[in-house]
Amino acid sequence: MTRSQNVAIVGQGYVGLPLAMCGVAAGHHVVGIDSDERKVAGLRDGVSHVEDITDALVADALAGGRYRPTSSYDDAAGFDVAVITVPTPLQDGLPDVSHIETAVRQLAPQLRRGALVVLESTTYPGTTDEMVAPLLAELTGLSAGADFLLGYSPERIDPGNPQWHIGNTPKIVSGIDARSLAAVDEFYSGLVDVTVPVASTRQAELAKLLENTFRHINIALVNEIAVFAHQMDIDIWGTIDAAATKPYGFMKFVPGPGVGGHCLPVDPSYLSWQVRRTLGRSSRFIELANDVNNHMPDYVVQRLIEGLNRREKSLRGSRIVVLGASYKRNSADLRESPTIRILELLKQFDAVVTVVDPLVAADALPAHVARADLTESVVRGADAVLIAVAHEVFDFDFVQRHAAYILDTQRVTDGPATDLL
Repeated sequence: MTRSQNVAIVGQGYVGLPLAMCGVAAGHHVVGIDSDERKVAGLRDGVSHVEDITDALVADALAGGRYRPTSSYDDAAGFDVAVITVPTPLQDGLPDVSHIETAVRQLAPQLRRGALVVLESTTYPGTTDEMVAPLLAELTGLSAGADFLLGYSPERIDPGNPQWHIGNTPKIVSGIDARSLAAVDEFYSGLVDVTVPVASTRQAELAKLLENTFRHINIALVNEIAVFAHQMDIDIWGTIDAAATKPYGFMKFVPGPGVGGHCLPVDPSYLSWQVRRTLGRSSRFIELANDVNNHMPDYVVQRLIEGLNRREKSLRGSRIVVLGASYKRNSADLRESPTIRILELLKQFDAVVTVVDPLVAADALPAHVARADLTESVVRGADAVLIAVAHEVFDFDFVQRHAAYILDTQRVTDGPATDLL
């Protein structure tokens, strides 16, 4: 049986809130800390802002007295375990770990002997033992390993995935020493089905970057081949289907309008930056993948121009309906979404753009973009429908029946009016 502990989770977003709910379900008393007062106020009212976490789940956690959302680190006083799940974006192309540093500085006054601190935020190898450990020691006078325990366990959250969630996804765990590793493993073993202990925090940090760099590079590969295949008049989707029949040595990836979210566009750049910083070498595969994937929105717009030209129309002044604005299917997350770049490009061409995405909040899209529901008049009134994200809420048969021209980046339509990416 899991031993009940006082757990502080810094960050109540796509990673921290599911972890908080897991902690409550395991019997812990969880303080969820977030700097966003609006987010905290919503959680206090039992309203979830994460699509994988229902309002009812948050309300039950509040009613049971085991969950307290707050913006004050003082509420973390006396914690047994603190988990840091704050964002680590890129700033001018460079890793920005300022949110980690802020969290560490704010947690330090609450740190006591024997407590465990775990970093989950994606970051470069060395962050836990080179930055977090000495900073906590400097601020508290306590020594990592001797006085408090410290580890790293990379988040593995895939928003909107109905099959894999925090509980059944294997969890990599690590510590700065054997005692820390044992404590991290014990904590997460009470939350998830399977833990995967590794030898060091650096190994765990690199494993997270490797997972997403692998995806990033393979998506870039198939995106580049998709461009070539179109130019050679070869069906890339049929080609991929054929290759995927091989039962060994091939993993299926499909083309798309680019990559988004935190993991793919950001994580590989952390690895590339660290390699350049420590070894003075470039990571050529990552840099090539960045170049290919970053230019896919430009390619999508070029394909729109080609498709409209064949219909004796110009992109300038054409009415373009874009289905889906988030970075992935069945998600409201706009982080690094390639659709946002597509919308910017369409504006530069003076296209008249309407976005249909019922999952994304009204105030989250660029101000120049109109919004609409997926109705017959909206589809019939469009010179082109761009399917950027294949949310399950969209009726693609309906779109096919009423659209004059479709550019489909997701292969969800196949009628005579459709061009596949």
